[in-house]
Amino acid sequence: MPTNSYRLRLFAASLLIAFLECTTFSTAQARRASKDSGSGATVVIDAGHGGYDRGGIPGQRVAEKEMTLDVAQRLKKVLAASGCRVVMTRDGDVFVPLGTRVAIANSYSNAIFVSIHFNSAKRSGAGGIETYFYSRESLPLASAIHYFVAGGAPSSNRNVRRRGYYVLRKTAVPAVLVECGFLTNPTEAAYAQTASYRQKLAEEIAAGVRGRNTVASTLATTRVATGENIPLQPYIDQTKVAKSERHRSKRSHKKSTRRKKKSSKPAGSEAKAASKDQEG
Repeated sequence: MPTNSYRLRLFAASLLIAFLECTTFSTAQARRASKDSGSGATVVIDAGHGGYDRGGIPGQRVAEKEMTLDVAQRLKKVLAASGCRVVMTRDGDVFVPLGTRVAIANSYSNAIFVSIHFNSAKRSGAGGIETYFYSRESLPLASAIHYFVAGGAPSSNRNVRRRGYYVLRKTAVPAVLVECGFLTNPTEAAYAQTASYRQKLAEEIAAGVRGRNTVASTLATTRVATGENIPLQPYIDQTKVAKSERHRSKRSHKKSTRRKKKSSKPAGSEAKAASKDQEG
């Protein structure tokens, strides 16, 4: 009958529309889930220094340990609000040994580790944002965090760097160390001492944590960021540089010793600035 046939076609059309709407909704949900990849993850936040370890260099006016803790606590709130499980290596002004910080990170097999620091230098003009990593598995996390922090800060971009800091070398999970500016730089120190800037740092780091799974691979044909990906950052490998500098230092020391033995006259020496491989 024509009437029944019309009703059957109408019913089939209704089912098709409902199916398409359901599929569209599911796709939208999947996209939202991929963008908010930090949801449900365990993030170990490490506020650098603490307790008797003030951080920075002797005579530094702004205490690094206070700035790192404040940013870490703000980051904790931002990540927790987005569904992340957050673990703090310290949540107060206490000293936590490096080994303990690493042990906390390694106790969560599916975690990521974010160590927050501020830089310092004898030269007051030194400035900028740096992000460190060590293992290959940590590079996407470092790329994402650096992309947002360096892009959102008014300071210069000092790039992503590979270096064997203890908390990066000994962790069994993806780990990064973020240097959020130089507290010995008057301009950057002034920024760091404002609550609004520390909040912005926390939000940018959180954006990097959430976006770590959308970092484009090295095989990508484009390095331009879109709503779907974050470009993989180039990095400076300072692990090889450090080794070569140590070798040169040993050779020069041996040559200097031999010259002193050959000469009876006192040899003058030039004062050289030596940088220590510290944890930020």
